[in-house]
Amino acid sequence: MSEQASSWMVRFTPLIRPSGTVLDLACGRGRNVRWLAERGWQVEAVDRDKDALASLQGLPNVTTLQADLEGAPWPYADRRFDAIIVCRYLHRPLFKAISSCLSENGVLIYETFMCGHEQFGRPSNPDFLLQPDELLHVFSPELQIIAFEQGRFDTPSPAILQRICARNMIR
Repeated sequence: MSEQASSWMVRFTPLIRPSGTVLDLACGRGRNVRWLAERGWQVEAVDRDKDALASLQGLPNVTTLQADLEGAPWPYADRRFDAIIVCRYLHRPLFKAISSCLSENGVLIYETFMCGHEQFGRPSNPDFLLQPDELLHVFSPELQIIAFEQGRFDTPSPAILQRICARNMIR
C-alpha cells in the first residue's frame, strides 16, 4: 500500500500500551490499521465500505467490522480500547461514544478537516468541517489533552486540519 500512515498518529503511538487494543474508526483502506498491526497492536478496523475492509481481511492482528457509524447503533457500547484513532472522518454525534470507549489511560488520536479546508476541495460541507478549537472544547472536559494543533499543513498535501491527542486518566 503506497499511502503512508498519518504522521500525527505515528507521533503519539508510543503512548499506547504495547500490544494493546486499538480502534481505527472509519478506517477506509487501512493505511493506519496496517501500520499499527505491523507493530503488534491488536486493531479493530471499522468502516461502512465492505470493499475497503476486504483488503484488510486475513492480516495478522486485524479484526474488521462493517458498520454504518452514522445510521445504526454504536457497535462498541460495551467495549474499551487502549487507543482510538480517527483520521479524516467527522460525525459529531459520536464524540461522546468515542471518549466513553477509552480504557483507563487510553489514548485518543484524532485528526480531521476544519473550516478553511474548502479552498483545497472536499470536504467543503460545513457538517464535515470542524470549527476552530472544536476538538479541544469537546474532549478537554473528560480527557487530559496531550497535544493540539490546528491550521494549514502541507504534508502529504495541503489541508486545513485540526489534530488532538488526549488521554483518559479517569475511568
